[in-house]
Amino acid sequence: MAAVDWFAAEAAVAAPAPARRRAPAKARPRARKRTRRVTGGIVWIAAFAVLLAGVVAVNVAVLRSNVAVDNLDKQEVQLQAENAALASQVSSANSSIRIEQIARKFGLVPASAADTSYLDLSEP
Repeated sequence: MAAVDWFAAEAAVAAPAPARRRAPAKARPRARKRTRRVTGGIVWIAAFAVLLAGVVAVNVAVLRSNVAVDNLDKQEVQLQAENAALASQVSSANSSIRIEQIARKFGLVPASAADTSYLDLSEP
């Protein structure tokens, strides 16, 4: 058998490899990317919130204008009804039967067609 040299065996054994440390430069960009992702997400959420608020504001404005138009339509219908009632009153006030009745109250009578004559104003 071969002789074993116990002390030589220790020298032949390799020293443990030094522990690898991650470079601080590599760790920082990863942290920045996560920060950027979170910041980007917040920016997108804020942008969508502003857009949704704008859509809601536009819808409220449209609803208000529709209410105003509806009120104006009701007012228009009411004014048309009043105009029709006033036109009816004017029509009845100008009727020949009513005028004839008022004339009779003042003692006037209608002229007969045989008694009607015309004057010629063109001759001097």
